[in-house]
Amino acid sequence: MPVDFLNEPIISFTILLIAIFIVPPLFERLKLPGLVGLLLAGVLLGQNGLNLLNPKSETIKLLSDIGKVYLMFVAGLEIDIEQFRQTKNRSMGFGFLTFLMPLIAGIITGHLFNFSWNSSVLIGSLLASHTLLAYPIISRLGVIGNEAVTVTIGATIFTDTGALLLLAICVGIHGGDFTAFKLFTLLGGLAIYSVVILFGFNKVGKEFFRRTGEEESNQFLFILLALFLASVGAQAIGIEKIVGAFLAGLAVNGVLGNSPVKEKVEFVGSVLFIPCFFVDMGLLIDIPAFIKTLSSITLTVAIVVALISSKFVAAFLAKTFYRYNNSEMLTMWSLSLPQVAATLAATLVAYQSVNPAGERLINEGVLNSVIVLMLVTAIMGPIITARVARSLQVVPSTEWKADSLSVWWESQEQIETADNRLQQDYPPFIVVVPIYNPLTQRYLLEMAALIARHESGQIMPLAITKAHLNMDDPQLVTALAQSQERLRLASEISQEFNVQASPTIRIDDDVALGISHASREHNASLVIMGWGNTRNFRARLFGSLIDKVFWSSHCPVAVTRLLKSPTEIRRILVPVGDLMRVTIGTIRFAQILADANQAEVVLLHVNDAYRSPSQRLIPDEQVTHFTSQLSDIANQGNLQVNTNILTIVGDDIAKVIIEQAQAFDLVVLRSVRYRTAGGLAVSEVTTQVINNLKCSIVMLGEPQ
Repeated sequence: MPVDFLNEPIISFTILLIAIFIVPPLFERLKLPGLVGLLLAGVLLGQNGLNLLNPKSETIKLLSDIGKVYLMFVAGLEIDIEQFRQTKNRSMGFGFLTFLMPLIAGIITGHLFNFSWNSSVLIGSLLASHTLLAYPIISRLGVIGNEAVTVTIGATIFTDTGALLLLAICVGIHGGDFTAFKLFTLLGGLAIYSVVILFGFNKVGKEFFRRTGEEESNQFLFILLALFLASVGAQAIGIEKIVGAFLAGLAVNGVLGNSPVKEKVEFVGSVLFIPCFFVDMGLLIDIPAFIKTLSSITLTVAIVVALISSKFVAAFLAKTFYRYNNSEMLTMWSLSLPQVAATLAATLVAYQSVNPAGERLINEGVLNSVIVLMLVTAIMGPIITARVARSLQVVPSTEWKADSLSVWWESQEQIETADNRLQQDYPPFIVVVPIYNPLTQRYLLEMAALIARHESGQIMPLAITKAHLNMDDPQLVTALAQSQERLRLASEISQEFNVQASPTIRIDDDVALGISHASREHNASLVIMGWGNTRNFRARLFGSLIDKVFWSSHCPVAVTRLLKSPTEIRRILVPVGDLMRVTIGTIRFAQILADANQAEVVLLHVNDAYRSPSQRLIPDEQVTHFTSQLSDIANQGNLQVNTNILTIVGDDIAKVIIEQAQAFDLVVLRSVRYRTAGGLAVSEVTTQVINNLKCSIVMLGEPQ
């Protein structure tokens, strides 16, 4: 194949896409991070392998640069500002510890191997940051509410910002002719630039989003423009563009919130640009030099040991100062171990930084050692997190409002406020039921009526009619007449259950927003919706109408597939994997539905304690404690419901739930949505369960 042919930009891009498409899934099947596969793909496709990609080509350099800034931008987006504010003092304290300890360890390591002061400080800064690679694990385990976890997540903003500031200073010093005045100018310019980005972009972004409403395409472009303007601006004042990208991520964090636009921004980066960066990192690995580095393995071992031990010391000190237990300490340590995003981006910048004498800021030995460090910590951190985070406690000691759904998703302070208002004129419990299909609306309305009657509330059948340019358009007139007929039938059903109904028609351009706006305007407590079948559930549920309602609703949303009348439901199964507030709300939902029907509720806890025949991850006493807590929660209040707890040991959680569900009329699930490198996804367990259940289903989604 001609060399010129391979250098064609479109050919290079096609080869990159093939690698990104094929390699990560293969490595994930082997229980290895997909990022590792992309690095190895870069090695295989580079000069030491098939020589199909040239790291010096303009195409690869452009895609890698975009991937590098996108990686840091997403790192800024991933930081939960609200969680940081809740525990800002302790987050800053742990952030300082988990930044300072590795920084000192890195400086000492650099000096032991005869690096200059500047290079040693740079090595220390590479170790000081951390990537929340195990976030999906703690989310699935339901322990994000634990203070130690929240503090560690909040500390990320401190460690990443500090590491990037040191990078900017070290690169500036390495450029030569760097005086104290230039250092002062750089820091002053960086401070002014940071204020402009953090406050300016945030304010402009909020105003732009307010004016554009639901124009997601323009909002998406605005976010991309903010990213690249910040990167270019950083270069203009003499600092690295990844610093600007990170600041831009922090700035638009509050603008995006948990909106669909944020999911799209992260999705584009995770499926295209960020993988290109990791492939390019693999292209830069010189196999002979890498082997030579590992043959004199002392530097690599020193860097890996320095990182692991210093992060442990920081977690131990936090445990001592804040009185955390061992499980919380180990969770903080494991969460702060992975060195991926900021570390790799900063390492590449430092490696490519060359002074007038032609010397690199760090040599190939450090570059290769950091890649080994990434591989070790990216595997080690999540494994430890998965083991130790299971024993964390997140259930508050305060009493739950046991007999009502009115405030089950709110914080304890909100509950207490609501309880005080109950003695005054507290708004009624309202269940919004969007209706469209007369053939399926009866079961939806029956469920809404059962719950509303139990809560001494009312239902609001809601018909959304798509707007037309002219309000006298014949199609609109016909649609309104059809909506009136559906609402008439809904009123008849509510009368059967002796429940007050407030039929409502709304004309709106967007059906999902019409539902969310109407439920907010009437201060609804619950939205009950339906979906037709379970095929292509991921695309159906999280791709269009229901997805938007989940994102925008202020109250819980119950998505249902009812195969029989809710009045005929006699056995309800509730899989329980954690004891978060929203999970307990799911239990209460099932119990209230059962109380209205004299039905039985079974709480199913699948204990995946045995990952392998010889390895036990969850001790018996922890399972017993979990079951005891679950029993206490299930028996709170005055509901006369037969509630039993079933604990089963099994590796395949979805399979156990599906098998047990065969004897039940209804399964009530919680919508488990967790953050990934590409945004948010429904858990694989939930997807598999939904696709295989043969009975009725209710899935509750908590408000964002």
